[in-house]
Amino acid sequence: MTSPARRHFERVSAAQAAADAGDQPMQGDAYELMQAALFEDYRRLKSTQSMERKAEIKREILPKYAEYVTGVLEAGKGAQDDVLMRVMLWRIDAGDLAGAIAIAHYAISHGLTPPDQFERGTAAIIAEEVADQALKQLDDEDANTVALLEHLVSVEALTREADMHDQIRAKLHKALGYAQRTNGQLENAQATLERALTLNERIGVKKDLERLERELKQNAAAQPKG
Repeated sequence: MTSPARRHFERVSAAQAAADAGDQPMQGDAYELMQAALFEDYRRLKSTQSMERKAEIKREILPKYAEYVTGVLEAGKGAQDDVLMRVMLWRIDAGDLAGAIAIAHYAISHGLTPPDQFERGTAAIIAEEVADQALKQLDDEDANTVALLEHLVSVEALTREADMHDQIRAKLHKALGYAQRTNGQLENAQATLERALTLNERIGVKKDLERLERELKQNAAAQPKG
């Protein structure tokens, strides 16, 4: 386990490197150390075929980057940072949506771009990957659905003005609508799922909308008159 003094040093070093870089690409010892660690972890992940095992490995390795990320987010001025962007994606895969969204706010506000192999922009990646992870977690009986709803609301607001394929935005609205429904926000869920269907008629929410409409009518009929 890393000592408190070591964690403090890592955070301060990252903050200094981010401040020194300004809006130029990240560089310096702190960044290069993280790049080296990232390279080794990436090789380990590439050699693993199971997606479930990959997620477990990411949960195992992500803490080593935590202080670096904190330092960059505290003092960064928008330097392109491939370590930061990779950690953002790994956090989503590991189920740490709050941690990923914290990076996403910084990345989108400063115009950071994703790693080279991604054809989508940062906002589109965040919208789609968070939606996929949220839909997966909503199927879990033990999921914190209140937190999931908060995360999806945050991502929808963060990416609302960004340009992306309609299919991606539809998926985000589908996940948001399901989270609203799970939390009893039936009217909001209906509107959100209708928006998803408008964006992509094959998004797979027609049956859900029919059930929501029936439930809303039943609730209205059960309300006392007068």
